[in-house]
Amino acid sequence: MPKKKTLIIGTGIAGIATAIRLKVKGYEVEIFEANSYPGGKLSEFEKDGFRFDAGPSLLTMPKYIDDLFKLAGKEPSDYFNYQKLDVVCNYFYEDGSHIKAYADEGKFVAEVSKITSEPEAAIKKHAENSRRIYNITNHVFLERSLHQLKTYLNWGAIKSIFRLPQIDAMRTMHKANTSFFKDERVVQFFDRYATYNGSNPYSAPATLNVIPHIEQHFGAYFPEGGMYSIVTSLVELAESLGVKFHYNSPVDEVILNRQKVKGIKVKGGLYEADIIVSNMDVLFTYHKLLKDHPKLHPQKILQQERSSSALIFYWGINKQFPQLGLHNIFFSADYKVEFDHIWQQKDIYYDPTVYLNISSKYQPTDAPVGCENWFVMINGPANTGQDWDQLIADARKNIIAKLSKNLGEDISQFIISESVLDPRGIERRTSSYQGSIYGTSSNSQFAAFLRHANKSSKIDGLYFCGGSVHPGGGIPLCLLSAKIVSDWV
Repeated sequence: MPKKKTLIIGTGIAGIATAIRLKVKGYEVEIFEANSYPGGKLSEFEKDGFRFDAGPSLLTMPKYIDDLFKLAGKEPSDYFNYQKLDVVCNYFYEDGSHIKAYADEGKFVAEVSKITSEPEAAIKKHAENSRRIYNITNHVFLERSLHQLKTYLNWGAIKSIFRLPQIDAMRTMHKANTSFFKDERVVQFFDRYATYNGSNPYSAPATLNVIPHIEQHFGAYFPEGGMYSIVTSLVELAESLGVKFHYNSPVDEVILNRQKVKGIKVKGGLYEADIIVSNMDVLFTYHKLLKDHPKLHPQKILQQERSSSALIFYWGINKQFPQLGLHNIFFSADYKVEFDHIWQQKDIYYDPTVYLNISSKYQPTDAPVGCENWFVMINGPANTGQDWDQLIADARKNIIAKLSKNLGEDISQFIISESVLDPRGIERRTSSYQGSIYGTSSNSQFAAFLRHANKSSKIDGLYFCGGSVHPGGGIPLCLLSAKIVSDWV
């Protein structure tokens, strides 16, 4: 029996992982990428002697990456290595207080309680709630498709369904966190996890309180070679298995024979296929690659709210700051107003929460001697036609003022290299509709169930992976989407 020919559109982390999984199962696999490099949002660049990971900067659940090597019969450490962080992140508040989020759970609880006077029992209770939500949702709702009946026809799923009230979906994340804590700084600390999938803690369900357990219990890591080493190691694995990569090859169209995939059109040529997996934003897949088949477009996806986007400054800094670590957060003084600006006014608050990543803390070669590479990011709205040039200019001024105040000196004098990425660039480089990083938002109780399935219900042989479909955005969930697709195929 001939091997089924599979074509994958996009070399985001989910596309590469899907290629590996299907190749191991005996499928012929080719993967097409519009850019000259693999990785999608997970990319890198160098400028003026500084190296930057351009996109995701936090590694959690590296076991999902290791699993791909083991699946192929390889030793993961021959390709990919990482170290666990002792301090996950440094948090700076406008009142001058500072929390170190230690990886050790006991030290973390003691630190938060010491700085905020919040009882240790309250912090432990929140951690237990986070653990409970994870145990209920992970194996049923994250590792499997929500759109296949067999997902629900097993004892584990049935037990989880009976425990659904415990996942806290009927109140917002912020409301839940205020029920656990009195100190606004601790509430803000845990509200921030809504941004991990581009959502608003004042609207998103408290189910998202699962995220602290993933980061705190399973740990955060730094990969040797930086985040982009995830991509290079997986491409190396895929190529060793025989997956064929085509770069500078944007797909123009998905070709159908009635309502079954026939192949894709690239540079005027037709590549035939039995199976097509799109790692492109699902909305663009329909609007650009299937534009001649509007009756096959799912209308609900057009009506869903997009996730937030980001504004990123990549700064080469000719000074070192010992008080900073790999991951640093400088909180807004008024979190509610900041999120109102993003979600209601579709602009950027003058006092944004600033995330600062410095990979040279762990990989000194990422910056010249005596320097640091600063990845400076704030959350922003998806692109709906705002004046981004003005927003960028205002945000740059406000971010510099905020960081200078917190660090005690004018940082503008140390910026010797600068690059900028805004939602327009994110959309252009990664085919992410409106520059939204995580596809649709999770700002409703049922958002997880409204995400597009990993398989088309109307087109035979068309599948979807990546952050715009189930189970969501971020490296771990994108890798799980690859597993769901390969199992379904």
